[in-house]
Amino acid sequence: MLEQLTFAMEVFLNGLMAGVLYALVALGFVLIFKASGIFNYAQGVMALFSALTLVGIMDGQVPFSHIINATFGTDIHHFGWHVPALFAIFGTVVVMVLFAWIVQRYIFRHLVGQEPIILFMATIGLAYFLEGVGDLMWGSEIKKLDVGLPQGINDTIDQVTYEMFGYGFFIDNLDIVATVVAVLLVVGLVIFAQYSKEGRAMRAVADDHQAALSVGVSLNFIWIMVWSVAGFVALVAGIMWGTKSGVQFSLSLIALKALPVLMLGGFTSIPGAIVGGLIIGVGEKLFEFFMSSSALAGELFGFTISATENWFAYVLALIFLVFRPQGLFGEKIIERV
Repeated sequence: MLEQLTFAMEVFLNGLMAGVLYALVALGFVLIFKASGIFNYAQGVMALFSALTLVGIMDGQVPFSHIINATFGTDIHHFGWHVPALFAIFGTVVVMVLFAWIVQRYIFRHLVGQEPIILFMATIGLAYFLEGVGDLMWGSEIKKLDVGLPQGINDTIDQVTYEMFGYGFFIDNLDIVATVVAVLLVVGLVIFAQYSKEGRAMRAVADDHQAALSVGVSLNFIWIMVWSVAGFVALVAGIMWGTKSGVQFSLSLIALKALPVLMLGGFTSIPGAIVGGLIIGVGEKLFEFFMSSSALAGELFGFTISATENWFAYVLALIFLVFRPQGLFGEKIIERV
């Protein structure tokens, strides 16, 4: 029994770490939704594209090399040098800011005042377009991402927990780093949104576009800023997920796991994204542990269930939609018709 309890504690801690990674993706959704009311379906693809760009810059890969070689009959794939991780990250941030400007200048600038469903459909088109551009620029093969983050089991936690419980906890160093980065990122975003001039302008735009315009707030600047920050958050998420599982096109599907996180935390709450991510991460890990343990579930139900991580988050989100549609921290909006 003691061994099962200690294992459950390890599962709990790993669930917290997984929840932080989910929350990093959800943060990008929240930022854009707060400022423009747009549900950005492309956020997961932005994490993929930023990670692909980072790997490409670090490796000195020639963008669109496949098209160039096919068109001109050349065989050029790399410039012949490698870029340090810090400079590559800075270069990727510049690319994501440029992406934000292009999105605002050529897409959403022309959709001001349109119905939310139109804006949502635009982000779906943007997601598929960006995924295709990423494939053309950097190729579709799985890429290894290494920016110097520590990986592997944390020996200190393993040794301390072994001395305390007689059973070592296997906690990945990368998950610990992701937790620290996520906490710092959330604190920084909350301070920015609450106390900076640009943050107050962002909240004003979210409340009423026309009223914000009437007091001199530039919608173009705010939306470019928000998409740039969302791109930076996507880059952070892409680094963590890409380092953990490699940069591959299935990385864009992490956006689907962010949806239950948003439903739990609320679409307009930055802290809610973190809390929702932690609930989903811990819940799915503990539920999987409980239902797959014959000693626990078998005694109660007479049978065991496995692979519950694939659907637990969505069932929990469905329950929240029935009883608390705005989520734990979301704003309850009542409209008169």
